[in-house]
Amino acid sequence: MGQNVAEKLIDSHLLEGDMTPGEEIGIRMDQTLTQDATGTLVMLELEAMGLERVKTDLSAQYVDHNLIQEDNKNPDDHFFLQSACKKFGAWYSRPGNGVSHPVHQERFGKPGKTLVGSDSHTPAAGAIGMLAIGSGGMDVAMCMAGEPYYFKMPEVWGVELTGELPDWVSAKDVILEMLRRHDVDGAVGRIIEYYGPGLDELETMDRHVIANMGTELGATSTVFPADDEVRRFMKGQDREEDFTRLEADPDATYDHHEQIDLSELEPLIAKPSSPGNVVPVREEVGRDLSQAYIGSSANPGYRDFAVAAEMVEGKQVKTDVSFDVNPTSRQILENLDRDDHLLSLIHSGARIHQAGCNGCIGMGQAPATDTNSLRTVPRNFPDRSGTKEDRVFLVSPETATASALRGEITDPRDLDMPYPDVSDPDDPIVNEQSLEAPPSPEESRKVELRKGPNVSSIPHLDPIPDHVEIPINFKAEDDISTDEILRAGTDVLPYRSNIPEISKFSFDVVDPNYYDKAMDTRDDGGHAVVGGKNYGQGSSREHAALAPRYLGLRVVVARDYARIHWQNLVNFGVLPLNFIDDQDYELFSQGDELRIRDIHDQVRAGSEVEVENATTGRTVTTRHLLSDRQQEVLFKGGMINWMKERI
Repeated sequence: MGQNVAEKLIDSHLLEGDMTPGEEIGIRMDQTLTQDATGTLVMLELEAMGLERVKTDLSAQYVDHNLIQEDNKNPDDHFFLQSACKKFGAWYSRPGNGVSHPVHQERFGKPGKTLVGSDSHTPAAGAIGMLAIGSGGMDVAMCMAGEPYYFKMPEVWGVELTGELPDWVSAKDVILEMLRRHDVDGAVGRIIEYYGPGLDELETMDRHVIANMGTELGATSTVFPADDEVRRFMKGQDREEDFTRLEADPDATYDHHEQIDLSELEPLIAKPSSPGNVVPVREEVGRDLSQAYIGSSANPGYRDFAVAAEMVEGKQVKTDVSFDVNPTSRQILENLDRDDHLLSLIHSGARIHQAGCNGCIGMGQAPATDTNSLRTVPRNFPDRSGTKEDRVFLVSPETATASALRGEITDPRDLDMPYPDVSDPDDPIVNEQSLEAPPSPEESRKVELRKGPNVSSIPHLDPIPDHVEIPINFKAEDDISTDEILRAGTDVLPYRSNIPEISKFSFDVVDPNYYDKAMDTRDDGGHAVVGGKNYGQGSSREHAALAPRYLGLRVVVARDYARIHWQNLVNFGVLPLNFIDDQDYELFSQGDELRIRDIHDQVRAGSEVEVENATTGRTVTTRHLLSDRQQEVLFKGGMINWMKERI
């Protein structure tokens, strides 16, 4: 039987296990990607492990999240990351060079290769036929140290694209249609693979949009074939020699199948405050807005900005709308300037920001209170924008721009203008000047890490005891995100390399008293958290596991977990358990005492663990999903302790 693209990528990199869905496998990772919000911990983890030099074909560190320099903390960390790249042998992308995902695709991505990144939107690289997976920083550090990447073999979900996109409908509407159908957990445990004649409608950067936001469906990854369109893209990047054709075999099959007729799509919009809350734009027409925002890793291509520029050429956006333009790479900014699109945007009243993540991660550009913000970003979780009780909608560049021109939410089909005929240039300006190559191993050995006063070593984490009797300090509803467990933003992310300080923000979006409660119980055995469905969705930031663990979190019992956060909990020695009976969630309340006896023996004996509510006297049976390897990691106190012994 033939193989699909996802199976070919996994099979060619398989080191351990077999490709049976649900079974743990280990694959070789050719490349790694880190960004500054998560990469600082990765570099500190490499230091703690005692690693001398990365063992991947290529590792790249980007500075794209923490660009606002209101004091010393962010620029200090930039210097730290630059020194770490020199010491460990990684590429360094300087501040202002652009968002990690489009820059990596432009300069380093290769069809047929594997990539793991400490950013949940790393699967964007699937646009060019890579197997790219977002993960916690610890897993990335392990791959940089030469270890396999371990995960449960996913099912492969084939999505056949047919038809042609109508005018005013673009790639963002394709992925919003998937979210409309399946919500934020519809692809958990799956790789999404797109194929079919409709691919002819999608340029490489359009595919990037769809692959990027597969993460919002809960997918392990998203893949596209490497076809003639990908060859065209790579030729334009002066890297045609890195192209390898990769397509599904004619007799390939899929575990699940779906079809989207592109010709039937219309402009869509995700309402606050979830990427899965999708309706047609026409249902929201006429609502006021204060901000329209284009850019981010979810709409990073030249075309996304050029279409907006064509729409506003010779016009002015409404004066009470902030039209924020966030170029996603310095290279794209140069090409927009060369082709006069930048001038059109500036003249229209757009606010041009530096190339980076910016408002997508809550670093500036926060919307006004009690107003609507339309954004082309991938997420609209509560408070992520930096404004309390924010009202963020997710839309295409066409819808965002049309709305900026009208001053209210607008279906772009209602504009009195032809749809701009814009494509990616075949001869783009290529800019590599802001990428620093790693020095030779001999030079690397001479490098000392440059640590500012805010950079602190990772705290020691002790193994989980054999018996716990601890309070439940927080009970979460379904779909709690890592932005609610440990938010981003200008007042939080500058402490990303200082765990004691960043831990003070743990759960503060949903429980302002969490930190004080945790500190009260930290020296008395710690505490537990109870979670609903899809616990820990969203960002890969491992701070959402490490900071609560630093405060004494020992056990999480949830209905189920988002993949990356579950892995992060294990990596830092927190025991994640699943309710077997969904209704058992109701038997535990915040403030109850949770008791588990003989943890080590129960975990090693099988998959079931007895958990008692010592307050009510009720006992329930839970399940752990730990492999034998992960059990040993847990009982060592986490991945750093486990890896120290191996190195």
